Amino acid sequence: MGRDKGDAETLVVNEVYASVQGEGTRAGRPCAFVRLTGCGLRCAWCDTAYAFHEGGRRTVDEVVAEVRAFGLDLVLLTGGEPLEQPGCLTLAARLCDAGLEVTIETGGHVDTSALDARVVRIVDVKCPGSGMEARNHWPNLGRLRPTDEVKFVVADRADVDYALRVIAEHDLAARGCPLLFSPVHGALDPAALSAWLVEARVPRARLNLQLHKLVWPAATRGV
Repeated sequence: MGRDKGDAETLVVNEVYASVQGEGTRAGRPCAFVRLTGCGLRCAWCDTAYAFHEGGRRTVDEVVAEVRAFGLDLVLLTGGEPLEQPGCLTLAARLCDAGLEVTIETGGHVDTSALDARVVRIVDVKCPGSGMEARNHWPNLGRLRPTDEVKFVVADRADVDYALRVIAEHDLAARGCPLLFSPVHGALDPAALSAWLVEARVPRARLNLQLHKLVWPAATRGV
């Protein structure tokens, strides 16, 4: 992260805001977003590079209070890479204790085993186009539950073929969780990806478009 990652009771927070979820099985639902600062990955297609360093130190209780003030029942923890900060585990558990539906987007290179069992894990598998495929922490896939989600951000057909091999080698379709294929915005035609998914006939595979980039095409954050 390039800075102190804090402890179990504090976090470096990039932004907290309310919007609609743009991706995954909860796309379109009003949602509170907590974006944490810092990420040890440098994906070629990253669209949140501003979260690598920008942010301020806050206590977990302050963040919980701000999220609860939105009055929304869904919250997403994201980054950057939220699991690189120890306080993320505390935050996730306290948001669950508050009765919220808690989800987390993780780049897949950090062990997810310490997360509260109530948290829905949305785990990225980094494909070759990202330049970060060597950083995948494969044991995370063995812990997936039907309530979790797997996301493959794909830039081209080679990335799709890589994702299909990962699904087969780790028997992900049998785990019961959605398998999300997200085209790199502006790089891969969603129509082409759709055709490839129909051709592949993989159970639980689905096209995953970023709704926020369609609703707010010029926005870079806070949406």
